[in-house]
Amino acid sequence: MCVLKIGFKKSLSESTLYVKIVNDDIIVISLYVDDLLVTGSKPILVNQFKEQMKQVFEMTDLGEMSYFLGMEVIQSQQEIFISQHKYARDVLKKFNMESCKSISTPLMENEKLSKDDGAAKVDEGLYRSLVGCLMYLIATRSDIMYVVSLLSRFMHCASELHFKAAKRVLRYAKGTVDFGVCFKKSEKLELHGYSDSDWAGSYDDMRSTSGYLFNLGSGCFSWNSKKQDVVAQSTAEAEYVAATAAVNQALWLRKLLADLNQVQQEATQIFVDNEAAIAISNNPIADIFTKALSKTRFECLRRQLGICSKSAKEEC
Repeated sequence: MCVLKIGFKKSLSESTLYVKIVNDDIIVISLYVDDLLVTGSKPILVNQFKEQMKQVFEMTDLGEMSYFLGMEVIQSQQEIFISQHKYARDVLKKFNMESCKSISTPLMENEKLSKDDGAAKVDEGLYRSLVGCLMYLIATRSDIMYVVSLLSRFMHCASELHFKAAKRVLRYAKGTVDFGVCFKKSEKLELHGYSDSDWAGSYDDMRSTSGYLFNLGSGCFSWNSKKQDVVAQSTAEAEYVAATAAVNQALWLRKLLADLNQVQQEATQIFVDNEAAIAISNNPIADIFTKALSKTRFECLRRQLGICSKSAKEEC
């Protein structure tokens, strides 16, 4: 790889990311097939990189990024706004919904979808195409993440009710076609995470749904909504499973930020709205049953278990 020969290092956390540190400055490139994005702390570094690449490859410099992989980017000194305005309009046109009446929410409140709803089945190919288009739209629209994740569970058994719910998302997109995610300039990039779950929300298998998002002081840049792999026995367990997924994502994001020379010095906080799940997370007493510990830690947990000598009962 040419970029490795000119001092770039490939990220161990993200295969498309390459970083080069020059004294206190940084230059970052991201590769996607034959498209390449480049940014850096100084314009001169970016320009030098462009010249080096032009000497090896036949390239076209498109200038400041304004459109990439269906995403539109508006940049200023204080913020970056990313949307999929054109793509959303194309999807509406593809499914003959350009003139539909808009609606204020992507999913009806308290609506429950299931595989065996008794409704007539619809063309699976059409349904998959619609949900697939919506799945790409969530690249900048975290507000439809949950409903698209829900609709994707019925790819092989789509009914009229599922298709109606999917068309509702299009009606919501019609009214919010100009929406996107805004990242504002911040002096301190501090990673924060938020986690939540429902409990036994799936009518088909009683499994819960985990959801999380992360930001660095402004708009969220990482989000997910996914049905859990196990059946939770309580709300607390469902919340704890969701928090665990968020923590795993936080570990990956911290490594990625370190590659970008934005090491997170402080612990990353994950905000959870369930007291029982928080208590479980903060309770380390089970460590003594699962791993070897240092002398100090072992003796501390031993006391919490109520294990002590007969002559030192008062210490228990």
